[in-house]
Amino acid sequence: MVSIEQLCQIVESGFKPLSCECTVNRDETLRIKVFDRDTGRIELLITGVSPDKLISVRDISNLIGELRTEMRAGRRAFAGVVA
Repeated sequence: MVSIEQLCQIVESGFKPLSCECTVNRDETLRIKVFDRDTGRIELLITGVSPDKLISVRDISNLIGELRTEMRAGRRAFAGVVA
């Protein structure tokens, strides 16, 4: 099992070259913020992520992949492009 601190470190490293902050909420869920450090533009902000099923590096990698897909889909939707 991966500790919360390790989980956040892995998540934060998974969005380079963008910056990522992974913090633990009071209810022990995660808040993940992905942003461009130079412009401050937030690319993704998600709260309430339960760490309960993120028990292996593979689980965390799958989450990062899903969030990256959501980010790409959001950009296309914002640009008016139909996927």
